[in-house]
Amino acid sequence: MIKAFLARLQQGHRTMKFPDGPPPEMPDHFRGVPKVDPSRCPDGCKACSEACPTDALRIIDKDTSLDLGRCLFCTECQTACPEGTITFGSDYRLAARNRADLMVSKDDALKLAQALDEKLLKLFGRSLKLRQVSAGGCNACEADVNVLGTVGWDLSRFGIQMVASPRHADGLLITGALSKNMELAIKKTYDAVPAPKIVIAVGACAISGGPYAGHPEVWNGAGALFPVDLYIPGCPPHPLTILDGLLRLLGRIEDGSRVAASDHQGGTAGPKP
Repeated sequence: MIKAFLARLQQGHRTMKFPDGPPPEMPDHFRGVPKVDPSRCPDGCKACSEACPTDALRIIDKDTSLDLGRCLFCTECQTACPEGTITFGSDYRLAARNRADLMVSKDDALKLAQALDEKLLKLFGRSLKLRQVSAGGCNACEADVNVLGTVGWDLSRFGIQMVASPRHADGLLITGALSKNMELAIKKTYDAVPAPKIVIAVGACAISGGPYAGHPEVWNGAGALFPVDLYIPGCPPHPLTILDGLLRLLGRIEDGSRVAASDHQGGTAGPKP
């Protein structure tokens, strides 16, 4: 026991300072906010859209748009395009309040999630209890949500906790493709959460059905069953992306409402202390 205490003292403070300090450095292979530049493809060859496994890319009259709610961040589009029409940067800030705000095109900036309204902030701003539901997920998004509970991230320091019962929750955090087999269970879980309540969709599957979109056994996203208050795209989204979205929803981060499509440096416009 003494050795354990001594080892812990030697380790020191291990929880990151974010958002009061800089965010952790993202790995080189991280894929964040994409940049769409149709001017690099004047012929409109559509090689990028044809390579996309989820039809997240749409090209209409040479105008290219990318739906982050359907995007798996697999970079197949980037690989297929010889002209570099689509490139992925390192900005981790991806969460949005509205489904339409996840569309990225040439001149549009990604509209970041804004805080809940004043009434809900008074209720949930200091203490938010969430029931996490895996509605047919592969466990990737679930694993990254679980990371937030580790000592390095310590989600509970913000008053955000995952609870075992929906009756003790303020809302649902949904991962997975919302399979038809989970329909009754997730509806009962939603109904068990006392009103007012919020719904957070984490990952491409929970937002749009992901690679299973259009399949008769999935609901093509949580929005088909419930009103969604926060969308956090990714496959899976990085824990920092999830945390950033949650803190924006609670008004803890206010570093501007938009991310320029050309801003490829994660954390360059860091949150205010």
